[in-house]
Amino acid sequence: MTKTTGSRRAAAIMFQGTNSNAGKSVLATAFCRMLLQDGYRVAPFKSQNMSLNSFVTLDGRELGRAQATQAMACRLEPDARMNPVLLKPTSDVGSQVVVLGRPVGNMDVKSYVAYKPQAFAQAKAAYDSLAAENEVMVIEGAGSPAEINLKAHDIVNMTMAAHAGATVLLVADIDRGGAFAALVGTMELLAPWERKLIQGFVLNRFRGDASLLEPALVATTERTGKPFLGVVPYIRDLGLPEEDSVSFKEAPARTCEPCDGVLGGTVEIVLVDLPHISNFTDFDALRAEPDVRLRVARSAADLDGPPPDAVILPGSKSTIADLETLVRSGLAARIEALAATGRTEIVGVCGGYQMLGASIVDATAVESAADLGGIIPGLGLLAVATRFESEKILGRTTATHLPSGSTLSGYEIHHGRTELLDPAAATAVVMAADGAVLGHAAASGRVWGSYLHGLFDDDSFRRWFVDRLRTAKGLPPVGRTLASCDLEPALDRLAAIVRAAIDWKRLYALLGLM
Repeated sequence: MTKTTGSRRAAAIMFQGTNSNAGKSVLATAFCRMLLQDGYRVAPFKSQNMSLNSFVTLDGRELGRAQATQAMACRLEPDARMNPVLLKPTSDVGSQVVVLGRPVGNMDVKSYVAYKPQAFAQAKAAYDSLAAENEVMVIEGAGSPAEINLKAHDIVNMTMAAHAGATVLLVADIDRGGAFAALVGTMELLAPWERKLIQGFVLNRFRGDASLLEPALVATTERTGKPFLGVVPYIRDLGLPEEDSVSFKEAPARTCEPCDGVLGGTVEIVLVDLPHISNFTDFDALRAEPDVRLRVARSAADLDGPPPDAVILPGSKSTIADLETLVRSGLAARIEALAATGRTEIVGVCGGYQMLGASIVDATAVESAADLGGIIPGLGLLAVATRFESEKILGRTTATHLPSGSTLSGYEIHHGRTELLDPAAATAVVMAADGAVLGHAAASGRVWGSYLHGLFDDDSFRRWFVDRLRTAKGLPPVGRTLASCDLEPALDRLAAIVRAAIDWKRLYALLGLM
C-alpha cells in the first residue's frame, strides 16, 4: 500500500448513525486502528458528545471516554481537541458544558442552543488544529443526522462533515430491527446537499448468513442510490469501554451468569446503578475475572437474598440527587444493613465515596441551589465529610493503595474535597504520590472509598481485592493474575473483524488513500 504524503488537507471519514447506539463509536475505533496498522497518522474527532463517561488528559482536561479509547486505538495520548464539546447531563433538561476540556457552566437546552455558535467555532478550530497534524481524521457523529428539531443548529453531524470535507458512512443497527426503514427514512429527511455527502451504508451487529440480506440490500440501494459498503457481525465480548450509559442502562439487573465451581467458588459483587451514574466503566475489569459474578442493583429488592460479598457505589454527576434517590428507594437502608453485618464489603468511588461519609456541604450551590449552605446527610458509613467547591478537580494521578501496597494509576474528576472527621474511626487508604489522601477506610477495613477512577484496572490490585473477598467468604485466595486489563488485543481483534466485513479498499479509494 502506498501512503499519502504531502501537505494536502487531511482525508476524513465520518460515521453517522440512524439512531443513538448504532455502533458509530465502535466502527470509528476500528478504523482508527486499521489506519494506524496501514501506516497512516490518524486521529479521532467528535465535535460534540453527550456522556457522563469521561476521561482526563495528561494536562488535566476532560473528554468523552469514546474518544479517549479511539485515541488509544491510534496510539495517541487523549487530547481535549478530539472532543472539544462535552455535555454532561445534570437533569432531564440541563447539562454541564465542557469546552476543550474545561467546564464553562451549566446550561438548560435554550441556553445551550444560544451558545452553540460559539461552541461550534471552538470545535472547528480544534478540528483544524488536529487535522493539520495528521493524514487521516476519523470523525464520529451523534444520534441521527435526520433529527428535524436539531438540524437547524447542528454542530456534530452534517455541518461538521461539510467543514471537514468528510466521506460519510451511515450506520444502522440491524440487531434492533427496522434497519432498512431507518436508512431509507433518514435519507428522505436529509437535504440534497446532505445526501450527497453520504457515500454508502453499513449494517452493524448482524447475526447470521450475510448472503441472505442481498435482496434487501439491492432494494435499499435502488431506492436511495447509495451502496452498502459492509455488513459487520455482532461482536461478542468486545472488551472495550462503552461510550455512554445507554447499553448499561438497558442491561438486565442481573448481568452475569453464575460461575460456581470456578477456582473452587466465586464471589458476588453488586454495582449500584445510580440515575446519574458516571464512569461506570471503572468496573469493567471486574467482569473479566473468572471467579467474580458482577451484577447490577437498581432497586432495594435487588439486594434481597443472601448478602453479596461486596457492594460498589459508583461515581455520579449529581451526587446529592442520587444520594436522595438511594434514601427514597430504600437502597440506602439496605446498604447500611449489609454494612452492619460485616459480611459485605462496601466500596465507594468518587461520588459514591462522598455518599459514604457523614455529610456533604454544598455552600456554593454546585448541585443543590435549594439547599444553599445546607448540610446534606450522607450514609454515615465513613467518618469523613465532603465540602463541594465550584472549581472542578481534574487530573491524572499515580497513587498507592496502602493496605495492599499496590501502585495505582488513574484520574480524578470531582467537585469537592473530603476530610477525615475521626482518626480513630477511619484512616487513609489511597494516597497520591504527593501525599494527598484520595481515599479513606473504616477501622474495620470493610467500608472504604476513593476518588481515583480506574483503580480496578490495575491487575495486581484487582486480584488483591477479589482475593480479600474470597478470604472473607472462606475461600482460598488465588494469589496470581487471572485477567489482564489490556486494550491492545481487543483493539486488534476489532480491527480484524471490521476489516473482513467492510469494503475497506473501496473506502480508502474514496478517501484518496489508495
